Amino acid sequence: MALVIGLLTFLLVLNSLLIILLVLVQLPKKEAGAGLAFGGSTSDALFGAGSGTVLSRITKYGVGIFLALSFTLSVLYTHSAKVSRQGVLLELERQVGAAAAIPAAVATNVPAPVFQPLTTNLPLPAVPTPATNAPVAVPAAAPSTDAPAAEPGAAPAPAAPSPAAANEPAAPVVPAP
Repeated sequence: MALVIGLLTFLLVLNSLLIILLVLVQLPKKEAGAGLAFGGSTSDALFGAGSGTVLSRITKYGVGIFLALSFTLSVLYTHSAKVSRQGVLLELERQVGAAAAIPAAVATNVPAPVFQPLTTNLPLPAVPTPATNAPVAVPAAAPSTDAPAAEPGAAPAPAAPSPAAANEPAAPVVPAP
């Protein structure tokens, strides 16, 4: 397959060079341009006065051959890529199959482990987690003289928790007996 692709590629390059030369040699409608610069009058001498039709006909056939070779090469390259990809996939499957066969033979002699859920009545240890969005502790202001005095028989108000205590779970409040 590679030999055919190489041969067709060589023919495509030769055909491309021939098309380039044919286009440059052809006379334009106004008898001026690149065709005249590369010896446009020599084509008249070689092929006769009506050589424009012969050159244009050869150019048309050359372009047709160019298109056919390009299409054929694209199909051949696609086919060779699929074949090589399938070869790689088969090799990978063979390697995976060989690797899976070895542990399967070893694993059949060992009983499968039985997993049971862990049940216990022990309390889980508390894991302190840092608070990322904890409010910032603001220092308390001095007591105001305008505040009403506390009643003599009332229980004292609970103190504000310290910043260190904000990260720990709160202990349950037990009423006084």
